Amino acid sequence: MPIVLSGTNGITNATWTTGTRPSAPSTGQQGYNTTLGVMEVYNGTAWVAIGDQTIYYTASYLVVGGGGSGSASHGAGGGAGGLQSSTATLTLGSVYTATVGAGGVASGTSSAVGLDGSTSSLSGAGITTISSGGGGGAGAGYPSSSCVGRNGLATNGNGGGAGGGTGSSGQAGGSGSGAGFAGGSMVTNGTAGAGGGGGGAGAVGANATGSGSGGATGGVGGVGLSNSITGSAVFYAGGGGGAGWNTNGAAGGNGGGGAGGNPGVKGVNGTANTGGGGGGSGDGSTVTGGNGGSGVVIISVPTANYSATTTGSPTVTTSGSNTIIKFTASGSYTA
Repeated sequence: MPIVLSGTNGITNATWTTGTRPSAPSTGQQGYNTTLGVMEVYNGTAWVAIGDQTIYYTASYLVVGGGGSGSASHGAGGGAGGLQSSTATLTLGSVYTATVGAGGVASGTSSAVGLDGSTSSLSGAGITTISSGGGGGAGAGYPSSSCVGRNGLATNGNGGGAGGGTGSSGQAGGSGSGAGFAGGSMVTNGTAGAGGGGGGAGAVGANATGSGSGGATGGVGGVGLSNSITGSAVFYAGGGGGAGWNTNGAAGGNGGGGAGGNPGVKGVNGTANTGGGGGGSGDGSTVTGGNGGSGVVIISVPTANYSATTTGSPTVTTSGSNTIIKFTASGSYTA
């Protein structure tokens, strides 16, 4: 005769982990597996889940877009890529696609603006696509009427900061979008100038300072944001530094921003897989601004849930009870 319980007591089943299942189970034996979060039964050969039980678990993520490039000839710094970081609920067995945005590529001509970085994203079952826009390219170097830095790309309200303007005194840098900050402005005496810093994920790019025959100092790139998803604090998405005029270029923002070039020297590239903006080049149209740094997508999952199924050759490490999957190029993870 079956056992019937009345009221609200119900039946309390045995519990175990995957590693502590009964060593000699009988056919039909069942219990709750706390590792997998499912009721399971022994079918005489193997343990199988009972019924249609979709399994979910929580993961952390960081998505950083590609940085914008700096400009040439008294050039400005490029804007940092957008940055988003939070948690998402993953569905066991579903594929999650990471797209890593490239950094903008700098031009060597003084009349050309820097190029925008590309968007990075994370998408898959049960989550709204998480997109971080590319950073804005720097405004064109002196002399040019295209002096205003390009705006950060707005994607899901979270584009990167923009590069500083570099064509006439007092022109503002391009604006950021979402979490991105604006670039700084340049200074000029009508003959030469110094570029503004690119905006970062954490602060605006600084304006260039000084004027006259003594020279001018480029604007420092805006600082990025610190994130500890890998187990240690790392800054991402710093803006590029502006080039100086008769002085050394300015530093890039903490978070991979490239420094502005010295006179006649190429701007420093933004650091790869940080979303840092490229630095502006020193005077002279024969050298280029720095390229923007590529973006990055990082997922941190509980090691107990890690499937080890990936594409695109991400770097996989562990920190505490979590496994960290770092995509430096596009790929996927199966939860």
